[in-house]
Amino acid sequence: MEIIIQPTPEAASLLAARHLAQLIREKPNAVLGLATGHTPLALYRELIRLHREDGLDFSRVTTFNLDEYVGLPPAHPASYHAFMQEHLFAHVNVSPSRIHLPDGLATDIPASCRAYEEAIRAAGGIDLQLLGIGGDGHIGFNEPSSSLASRTRIKTITERTRRDNAYAFATPDAMPHHVLTMGVGTIMDARQVLLLAFGAKKADAIAAALEGPITAMNPASILQMHPVAKYLLDEPAAAKLTRLDYYRWVYDGKPDWQKV
Repeated sequence: MEIIIQPTPEAASLLAARHLAQLIREKPNAVLGLATGHTPLALYRELIRLHREDGLDFSRVTTFNLDEYVGLPPAHPASYHAFMQEHLFAHVNVSPSRIHLPDGLATDIPASCRAYEEAIRAAGGIDLQLLGIGGDGHIGFNEPSSSLASRTRIKTITERTRRDNAYAFATPDAMPHHVLTMGVGTIMDARQVLLLAFGAKKADAIAAALEGPITAMNPASILQMHPVAKYLLDEPAAAKLTRLDYYRWVYDGKPDWQKV
């Protein structure tokens, strides 16, 4: 694990965007696993700026999103299709044919999930998976008690997650109870994982995920087993880590070529 603590979400997001941009420049046909929600917004804004001002080229990049609500059409303003169009895809030169999200309108959900897994394999696997973390330690929509070997599938959202995500809907009752999500095993197959966490509300989940036991009760804890997992945290999210000073010392002592 590489734990990188920055003073603000913006500073952490700039580092994350720089890391993604470096991957795209080194591997123009990179396969990216993308996330939604508030956490990656500053990262996406920086990627857009790098595209517009520095020519960062997305034309050969392939993307796979973590999840989508069951029953929402892509044009629904609260769908993750719409989110990604608004906050990234409409502003860079990514090819629509290279964009993939789970199909929330699939009539055969198990078959659609199997097809999503096959599409990831056919693309050569995910080079870098971007993640946030829920206050209960969920990644994607893999809620506590999710199998740590799970693949893309349908999941029922907890009431806590529904409350956290209800802002995108006109009323809380309008929010679906089910989602399609990459599984924990799918996430673990990515060659790199980049997890962002900001704010004091994430501190307990981060402390448990990084320094606690590996357990399905905190799905993010399985990332302790990932060979290339990087965590970009702001100060409040990192505040409950017992080895906080050590993580800072390690990162500050890295040679420049090794830093994110």
